Amino acid sequence: MNWEQLLSLKRYGDTNKRLRKEQDETRLGFEVDYDRIIFSSEFRSLQDKTQVIPLSQTDFVHTRLTHSLEVSVVGRTLGRKVGAKLLEKYPHLQTIHGYQANDFGAIVAAAALAHDIGNPPFGHSGEKAIGQFFISGAGKEYKKELTLKEYQDLCDFEGNANGFKIATQNRIGREGGLRLSYATLGAFTKYPKESLPKKPTNHIADKKYGFFQSEKELFVDVANELGLIKRGADEDFSFSRHPLTYLVEAADDICYTIIDFEDGINLGLIQEEYALEYLINLVKNTINSEKYHQLSNTQDRISYLRALAINTLINEAVDVFLINEEAILNDNFSTGLLDKSQYEAQINDIIKISVKKVYQSEEVIDKEIVGFEVIQTLLGVYTKALINKTQEKASHYDLLILKSIPDLYFEEESSTYTKLLSVCHYVSLLSDSQAILKYKKIKAIAL
Repeated sequence: MNWEQLLSLKRYGDTNKRLRKEQDETRLGFEVDYDRIIFSSEFRSLQDKTQVIPLSQTDFVHTRLTHSLEVSVVGRTLGRKVGAKLLEKYPHLQTIHGYQANDFGAIVAAAALAHDIGNPPFGHSGEKAIGQFFISGAGKEYKKELTLKEYQDLCDFEGNANGFKIATQNRIGREGGLRLSYATLGAFTKYPKESLPKKPTNHIADKKYGFFQSEKELFVDVANELGLIKRGADEDFSFSRHPLTYLVEAADDICYTIIDFEDGINLGLIQEEYALEYLINLVKNTINSEKYHQLSNTQDRISYLRALAINTLINEAVDVFLINEEAILNDNFSTGLLDKSQYEAQINDIIKISVKKVYQSEEVIDKEIVGFEVIQTLLGVYTKALINKTQEKASHYDLLILKSIPDLYFEEESSTYTKLLSVCHYVSLLSDSQAILKYKKIKAIAL
């Protein structure tokens, strides 16, 4: 892979090549990507989607929206730091093509901003609930009408692939979705492969999948424009990661490792004395002890250590990326950046305590139970109504249900797969509160 191709400004529908040196410096193409994401309705809905702790009324807890904004800030710094070093190594990118360090930061920031945009309500438990509907629920009956890869898309419903769908799907008046640059779409796609074969290797890019069958042709176009390396068997669509994807992933890893931990402390799920020890182990080389001991309350102490920890891990991720840059370009780097960090042990210690005290807390488990029931119910009612209408046997109730979901986009002549995926996509776009409200209406629970 080469950086000139990887930094493509092309957008869906372009007929002429976009050149960096011809860009308006007051409104760069990669910065337009960020704007389009942040003004999208799909991004706004993240304000009512849980990050870890569900439906909390406290100001301490992060939603998907605040998490995404923070990941974007970290990603921008990572991109700029790496970009500055890459321009020193490849000066022609700047002197001939006009690229600046901030371009790298803008791409990573936009991709990081969108990294959770496809997540359904109730977090990762929402993904599992959608999958279980097709594995063991009422959705299993449609298996015979689907190809293996189509069925796997539904059984392993993936927020990353759903995010790519949001960013790129065509519909009337919105051709090309958000019409992001191909560089940003490439950096966004953490898992540039189909749902099958499942985990064919231990490479981190094969951990999950990044696009549905419905967007396969478009992703192949993106991959070819960016010069991503073809991987896997001829009949399977799998590519190398865009190198900047490693920075997007690192930004997310840094934020959820440190900030979920911080939420747990502020909520009293993790004892302060215990937590401070973990964070101090991570920042012991940079902490100003005198300043730290002047801080008089838990929130200020945690905030100070959190800032130091994020800065430490940013610099570490940049160093690991630059050391391995050529291996990454040749698709010979198979782990996340922080997996090669000198702080890996400290990071793992923090994650372990977060899993035990936060991710497996009563509140989180209750959220998963509620979310599972809500999503399974919505999928059952919506898919039945849509398929019955297609087969011209819709009841009056089915027609009422379809009228209640006017934003469900599909074509009448489309396949069963497209219709089922459209329902999953519609449900995924609901916020936690919207999903619960629709569930209550279906169950005739007093509002």
